[in-house]
Amino acid sequence: MDESSKSLKLVAEPAEYFHELLKQAIGRSRVKPRPETEVYLLNLLQQFMVTDALYPKDANGQSKEEPLAFMIKEAFEAEATPSQQRALFRQVGDVSLYMAGFFQDSLNRKLVDLDYYIDMGGIAYQRVAVMQAEAQLRPIFTELADRFSMFVDLLAEISDQTSLKNEKNLLQMYEYWIRTGSGRAERTLKEAGILPTAQAKKTVQ
Repeated sequence: MDESSKSLKLVAEPAEYFHELLKQAIGRSRVKPRPETEVYLLNLLQQFMVTDALYPKDANGQSKEEPLAFMIKEAFEAEATPSQQRALFRQVGDVSLYMAGFFQDSLNRKLVDLDYYIDMGGIAYQRVAVMQAEAQLRPIFTELADRFSMFVDLLAEISDQTSLKNEKNLLQMYEYWIRTGSGRAERTLKEAGILPTAQAKKTVQ
């Protein structure tokens, strides 16, 4: 299937399209999420099809971009009900996960890098899990928090399938593999003829 066909399918059948990509990514990775967490990830992918959904709204309903650290600070200090505060933390977690998964290349060129999003997202989801009143939902956010970097890797697998990426910054990919042990990064390096080893990770630690 060519890229134009994929785009048409994405518009017409987003749920089916993303479900197929998510299943394929899970099959290629070492991440085996809970079924409930898999559904959450699928909903996340569909939600952020519209870029505007990535950003919180101001009092006038306009999207506003602000650093994740500010969003975390607002969530901790908000004079709000527990459910409203939980929603703020969840927004930080969702945005962090999606941005870190789908926009790794651009994040690695900014002052605020991938590790920042991983740290903020893990903290946010952990707070959601602690504050979650519904017992059946708590394990979802606990898993998202505990395995955040793995789920970033999973979304990055999907990003690779939905984007035209003719070139990879192999140095950044190598550094990312050293920091996280990412299975996706390791496969990419091997496909480029680079064989990452455990000894390489020990050398920089």
